[in-house]
Amino acid sequence: MNIELLKKLANTFGPSGNEMSVRKIIQKEIKPYVDECRVNKLGNLIARKRGKGHKVMLAAHMDEVALMVKKIDDNGYIRISPVGGIEPVTLIGQVARILKPNGTVLCTGVISYGEVHEGSEIKELPKIDYFYVDTGLTKKELKDKGVEIGSYVVPTQQFNTLGNKDIITGKALDDRIGCYMLVEVAKLIKKTNLDIYFVFSVQEEIGLYGAKTSVYEVNPNWGIAVDVTLALDSDLKGNSNIILGTGPFLTVKDSEIIASPVLDEHIKNIAKKYKIPLNLEIADFGTTDATNMMLHGGGVPSTILGVAIRNIHTTAGIASMKDIRNCIKLLKLILENPPKI
Repeated sequence: MNIELLKKLANTFGPSGNEMSVRKIIQKEIKPYVDECRVNKLGNLIARKRGKGHKVMLAAHMDEVALMVKKIDDNGYIRISPVGGIEPVTLIGQVARILKPNGTVLCTGVISYGEVHEGSEIKELPKIDYFYVDTGLTKKELKDKGVEIGSYVVPTQQFNTLGNKDIITGKALDDRIGCYMLVEVAKLIKKTNLDIYFVFSVQEEIGLYGAKTSVYEVNPNWGIAVDVTLALDSDLKGNSNIILGTGPFLTVKDSEIIASPVLDEHIKNIAKKYKIPLNLEIADFGTTDATNMMLHGGGVPSTILGVAIRNIHTTAGIASMKDIRNCIKLLKLILENPPKI
């Protein structure tokens, strides 16, 4: 497996609605391994490996949570609005890049919050309205550089390895890991009777919009959203079995859907047969592109398969390469041994 590709994907900026830089990398990487590659009007990348059998849609989203310029104060401080689900407390002191519409960097800033001194009392978690980005530039200098209302602000951190180098950390692991896994699966599938559509979707973090439009084009017989979930192995309450390094997860239920029991049972049987560790997930909050796949037309049997990460929706996500390798292996086996749906 090419970990350099995952590193490149994670380090690239691709906030919801501005995913073109990520898409270019994926398109170049996957094109030699598929029969067709196209971008639809919303910006989704759809890569097809032709077959005469059932249509299968595998979806991973390219976008990452970020921020947007809401106002520029007279002193040059930039007020921000969230793009996707971000806990404001995780932003304090983060370095951020402000982007041009084409995704290149205009300038760098630090996400700031009123000075916190030792012994000072914090009565509640800070709200996004209290944050600002300090670029060291005046309002005029920001304007001259092209910073304006609507410019993207992306918190950043370089991809790195931890411990024995089988643990990775970085920004945008949700869902560049999923994108990476689909590219690697496309490389491994040599011949198939299935008509496979690898869909790299946009704007998942703000409303699952990319999958909603792509599923109309693909019209699949069944589908899998390849995404990440929150590892709760550091939760002192111990109310989850989703633990980093113990294998991929398969969703039974999230906050929006109950996954296809037939598809889930088939995947569980494959994992058992080939001795791939697999965790079952019951999620009380959050959902994925599988929601809009499942609700297409008269209904599409769908589920979610992926890996767990710690510190989700931060610049310091943590994931296990062992889990990623096992998930790629399982996805390949599912496509080689498809369900009868």
